[in-house]
Parts: sequence; C-alpha cells; structure tokens
Amino acid sequence: MKTPLITPQGMKDLESELDYLWRTERPEVTKKVSWAAALGDRSENADYQYNKKRLREIDRRVRYLRKCIENLKVIEYSPVQEGKVFFGAWVSIENEKGESKRFRIVGYDEIFDNKDYISIDSPMARALIKKQVDDDVVVTTEAGTFEWYVTGIEYLV
Repeated sequence: MKTPLITPQGMKDLESELDYLWRTERPEVTKKVSWAAALGDRSENADYQYNKKRLREIDRRVRYLRKCIENLKVIEYSPVQEGKVFFGAWVSIENEKGESKRFRIVGYDEIFDNKDYISIDSPMARALIKKQVDDDVVVTTEAGTFEWYVTGIEYLV
C-alpha cells in the first residue's frame, strides 16, 4: 500500500497534467477520432484505431489523476523538520566504500521520470526517517543489508 502523501510541487505537476490532458490533448484526439470515423470503414482505418486507443489511455489517466488528487495529502515544509530527515527532504548519504548518493524523499506519484527521487515507502526512505547528519542507517532490501551514514539533509522551500 502506498502512503498518500505528496509535495506541493508534486501536486502542482499532477494538476497540470490533468488540466493538459482534459483541456488540450483529449479534445484534439476526440476531433481526430470523429474525423477518422467519418471516413467510413473503421476496421481498417489505422487513424481511427490508434486515436480511439489513445482516447482510452487519456481517459484512464484522467480517472486515475482525479482519484489520486482527491486522496493525496500535501505535506508542506515545516521549520520543525530542520536537521532531521522527513518527507520532502533532500538527503545525502555515503557508505564505507566511499560511494555516495543524493535523493529526495517524496510520494509514490512523484518518483516517475525523476531518477533522484525515492518513494517514502521505499526501504531506504523508511530507514532514513528521523535520522540526523552523521547517523548510521541500516537498510534491508531483497538484495541484502546495506550500511550508510547521513552526510547532509536539505529542505528546498
């Protein structure tokens, strides 16, 4: 089960996508479907079949976004979070081999297309919550157990 949290920017992005799909892309695709349908035999009409499929994809995504937006809770930054890892934090970590990583802990709906974002539900994020700089973190995943230490925490407001 995914935790229904999102950053303010993440919510803006989802709302923008919904608006674009509903007000721009869907009307354009609907026009193409109507035009292609008017040409006659739909069974061999590639324009009709492709755009009809695209229309179903848009409608599916619109339904998902509406439900999602309705159920998500926007988590604003609070100065109380400073110095500890919480939702929305940019965290820098390092291991004993000298490997380092930097990522932001966000909601599930924000991680796609963002290689430096991880879900609040991931083992790494769960292990990091409430940690401070110089704390050791043990992360257990299907791939094994890994030790890291926190080298930085930053909140971009």
